[in-house]
Amino acid sequence: MRLVIVTGMSGAGKVSALKILEDMGYYCVDNLPIPLLPTFVDLVYTQSAEITKAAIGIDIRNGNGLQDIGGYLEQIEKSGCAYEILFMDASDATLIRRYKETRRVHPMTGDRRIDHGIEEERRQLAFLKKKADYIIDTSNLLIRELVRSLNQIFVENQEFKNMVVTIVSFGFKYGIPTDADLVFDVRFLPNPYYVEELKTQTGNDLPVQEYVMNCSQAGTFLAKLTDMVNFLIPNYVLEGKNSLVIGIGCTGGKHRSVTIANKLFEQLAGETEYSVRIEHRDINR
Repeated sequence: MRLVIVTGMSGAGKVSALKILEDMGYYCVDNLPIPLLPTFVDLVYTQSAEITKAAIGIDIRNGNGLQDIGGYLEQIEKSGCAYEILFMDASDATLIRRYKETRRVHPMTGDRRIDHGIEEERRQLAFLKKKADYIIDTSNLLIRELVRSLNQIFVENQEFKNMVVTIVSFGFKYGIPTDADLVFDVRFLPNPYYVEELKTQTGNDLPVQEYVMNCSQAGTFLAKLTDMVNFLIPNYVLEGKNSLVIGIGCTGGKHRSVTIANKLFEQLAGETEYSVRIEHRDINR
């Protein structure tokens, strides 16, 4: 039997993950009291031939019992049943926004602000995140991308890359992406906007790309940026970071930033230690 323990931050997508796993044929139970964990596993592992895949949702709602989960997991291991831990995560800013949008109360908030509840929850779940086999950061993830990731891990059994690098092109006139970890300004490059035949095109079009990259500074900048990112990512991984958002900005977010973001994506896309995705935030404005 394949047993998955789904845990993580409140608001990061645990319920969505369980629903997706259920659609994939997993027998799912959410918010199971931790003392019942060995009993449940015994029932489905040793006494039920029908259930071959199960997922259990466990999170901060278990209160103080969460700290006892280590002992119960040891009992499961001794029974011969292997398990995997899926930890759902998201940035603090994303979690706060989601709670404000849904107007739900964070389970750790009490009479304090949401950010205090999130901070305390992170502290209490830190040991589970360290034990996790898979960490999925949903800050920039669409639901279809979450489905794809879970399918790769739990259906196709493909190797999963915990570090996700997101390259975002944007226009400074519309503001810097609030979740960006690194921001680079490419407004020093020649602007295709002032070339009549290129004005209505974008950095996804070859003529614009050729115009921007024809500048010697563009190639030098791209090489230095790629080298720096390749240096930084392994060090971020060592520090436990699983999501990196790189913002590439120009004035309007249509030409230069899109071109450089695309080129950086091409440079990084072949990496095997982490996955890379790209987003052009302002290209249609």
